[in-house]
Amino acid sequence: MDYYNLARGLHILAVIAWMAGMLFLPRLFAYDAEQNAKPEPLRGEVQALLRVWQTRLLRIIINPAMILAFVFGGWLLWLRSGDGADWSFAHQPWMVTKLIGVFLLAAWHGFLAGQRKKIAAGTSKYSGRFWRMTNEIPFVLAIIMVLSVTMEWTF
Repeated sequence: MDYYNLARGLHILAVIAWMAGMLFLPRLFAYDAEQNAKPEPLRGEVQALLRVWQTRLLRIIINPAMILAFVFGGWLLWLRSGDGADWSFAHQPWMVTKLIGVFLLAAWHGFLAGQRKKIAAGTSKYSGRFWRMTNEIPFVLAIIMVLSVTMEWTF
């Protein structure tokens, strides 16, 4: 069996799920923030529903997908190294770029998870405009990471 291609396929699927959630969650935050200008009881009802969706998206899709992306990514690294024998590729500029992108995406994930708690508590300071402007951060990081890995560029 070709374990490398199996790991690569499972990693890609996990990353797709992670990215889908990371692109959708800020949109839910934007909708939530925009409800503040609306009158009650509509505001409270819509925000309550949006907050349920935010929590479910994070707990059911985004968090498990991130964990699986890390597990399958780690498996890929192990297989690429020849079962731990040669890690020289890990120092190549393309891999360093990919790993920095992974760190930044995980940091953005953590920021979003923290903001979900603040939104639920009513203490978030960010507007719908902020969430719309930052919505594409995961996709920009994905472009950089995918091109780094597929091109395996060096200096």
